[in-house]
Amino acid sequence: MDRPQLMAIVIALMVVLLVLMYLGWRARRRRQSGIAAPAVAPTERGAEIGSFEGKYVATTASGDPYDRVAVHGLGFRASASVSVAEKGILLELVGAPDVWIPRGDVRGIRTATWTIDRVVEQEGLDLVEWMLGDKQVDSYFRMEEPARFENAVHDLLERKAS
Repeated sequence: MDRPQLMAIVIALMVVLLVLMYLGWRARRRRQSGIAAPAVAPTERGAEIGSFEGKYVATTASGDPYDRVAVHGLGFRASASVSVAEKGILLELVGAPDVWIPRGDVRGIRTATWTIDRVVEQEGLDLVEWMLGDKQVDSYFRMEEPARFENAVHDLLERKAS
């Protein structure tokens, strides 16, 4: 075989792989179509506990960091502004609809080192555990001020308990 034939084979294989990736993503979205959409953010969110900048990494099924949620704008990484207020958490993701997590749906916060396709230093990701409809999910963030963000979410959880 000469060089042009080898190039054609390589290009054809790349096209086949891209088509398979697209079909797999479409099938995942179809399988997850029954997952409830996030709540709409209320106009009155209560007093702000904190506002933070960082990166949204992923949302996965709780306890399964390989099972990415691909629906409702949660499927792709994005720059994020996260506001923690008395009534919940507002995620403003670049290129995706805003996501509101009511205080009653927030189950916890902890740190993680990896998820799906992202590995960072020990405890370099913040993992917010919450309910998306009736499905337990984990959302991963890489915040610029992780300690302040964690404290704000802990404060929110304390308000939930009282």
